[in-house]
Amino acid sequence: MNKPFQILFVLLIGFTQLVSSQNYPSGARAIGLSNAFVSISDTWSTFHNQATLANLTNISAGVFYESRFRIDELTLAAASAILPLENGAFGFSFYQFGHGTFKEHKIGLAYSRKLSKKLNAAIQLDYFSQRFPENENTAGFPTFEIGLTHKTTKQLTLGAHVFNLIENGFETSYGEEKMPAIYRIGGHYQFSEMVLLSAEAQKATGYQTLIKTGLEFSPVQNLALRFGVSGRPVQYTAGIGYRFQKVTSDIAFSYHGSLGFSPSVSIQFEL
Repeated sequence: MNKPFQILFVLLIGFTQLVSSQNYPSGARAIGLSNAFVSISDTWSTFHNQATLANLTNISAGVFYESRFRIDELTLAAASAILPLENGAFGFSFYQFGHGTFKEHKIGLAYSRKLSKKLNAAIQLDYFSQRFPENENTAGFPTFEIGLTHKTTKQLTLGAHVFNLIENGFETSYGEEKMPAIYRIGGHYQFSEMVLLSAEAQKATGYQTLIKTGLEFSPVQNLALRFGVSGRPVQYTAGIGYRFQKVTSDIAFSYHGSLGFSPSVSIQFEL
């Protein structure tokens, strides 16, 4: 199927889910785990659950790129930076979705804090903007996210996150285009240094509940293999990560039964 027919196919069968305004997750490690990431801490927690940022101890930053269904008009580029504090952390995040005359942006500023040895909480302020070829001005709106994590046992961590509770959205010539509120709850279990299992449930207003699961396996030091399954519709993910000193690189692939593969890559640096 060539590119013009691919784009038409996307617009016809999945416009509301693939092109309409939404909060896009980032980070190839998370994608490899089907984005079952609500309780896991890393540089890309600014896009998943900011409460986990308080667990990070090093200054870090990363860049990310995803080619959704290998269609240029559906590319996603993102960046994230973390500044740890004594009992918490600040996080900054940015993404651009789209290519050419249509682009959508998100900027986020997060603050995460340890409330106790086991409990973390966070809030992130977001600003979304978008530009369509038929509009001269850029439309935008503010919203926020809140998150909690609880380290229940040494191996088990639980997390909960709410995005856009007020269901804010873009003002257009056709009326307000509301972005759905998204509620996520789940956790991960660290069986050993080699095996991590994660799972979460996600409910967006107007959509069915989405169940996501992921498995991370580290057969040797600094190397990780990842697999994930989510639905509905069912999507499969896989990925690989490698750490060399203070640089980590991750590659992931997700597969949609109708639209095909979406490759992604991210690189993280620590100071």
